[in-house]
Amino acid sequence: MTDKILVFIPVYNCERQIGRVLEQFRSPEVSRWFSEILVLDNGSKDKSIDVATAAAQSLAGVSVKIARNLQNYGLGGSHKSAFAYAIENGFTHVALLHGDDQGSIADLIPELKNGAHLAYDCLLGSRFMRGSRITGYSPVRIAGNYVFNVAYSLATLKIVKDLGSGLNFYSVDFLKSRFYTSFPDGLHFSCSLLLGACARIAKIRFFPISWREEDQVSNVKLFRQSFETLGLALRYMFGKKGFLAHEYRAKLVDRYEREILYPQTGAGTQTSP
Repeated sequence: MTDKILVFIPVYNCERQIGRVLEQFRSPEVSRWFSEILVLDNGSKDKSIDVATAAAQSLAGVSVKIARNLQNYGLGGSHKSAFAYAIENGFTHVALLHGDDQGSIADLIPELKNGAHLAYDCLLGSRFMRGSRITGYSPVRIAGNYVFNVAYSLATLKIVKDLGSGLNFYSVDFLKSRFYTSFPDGLHFSCSLLLGACARIAKIRFFPISWREEDQVSNVKLFRQSFETLGLALRYMFGKKGFLAHEYRAKLVDRYEREILYPQTGAGTQTSP
């Protein structure tokens, strides 16, 4: 089977960074691995869409679609919408690259070259393993992440090297059952997806990435985030089936709807069950 890889770039108020993110695909050595880039805006209040559109128009030979959620579904909700898009449009894999320019898609290329994406369900970028490179992260946040990695390793009985960076890669076959539908629509989606993958005995590989904080603005409320992150691990320890069956969303969404803004094809709104 020929690989058909979608790059999913979630965006929220990233007008200063999204142009740089798309610029990463200008090199043919990078872009040749990917069939399409989906920039999915989640209700930005700035000019993220305008900047992304201008950047997309300047990328010759790269297929870019820019879409906008009809509501702010949260980061997790954007994942669900993009995963559904990948499933429904025949993609074999989904690469996640956050739109705030903290990660580099180039870190994924060695994994594609050595064929790791064909052997694993999930390739998860790690900021905290040998070979990783971090710039601008405070020592307190680094230490906290190591604590969470240990806690999740104990909960899952697997070595966890990052709970959720902004550079990950998934097999669409792994996503097709949509087992993640009831997972949180907010920032805890990545942690939940990791635990869900462990519960489903998925094949997981961590790989080192570069990560930097420069002009990004964090939406994380550290204390609340920490308690909720540990709470997910505790729920998992009480039972994998119960973890997967629980409804985590504060607001139930029947359909995650988005509209394609670029290129304008007249297709209009797309929906995801």
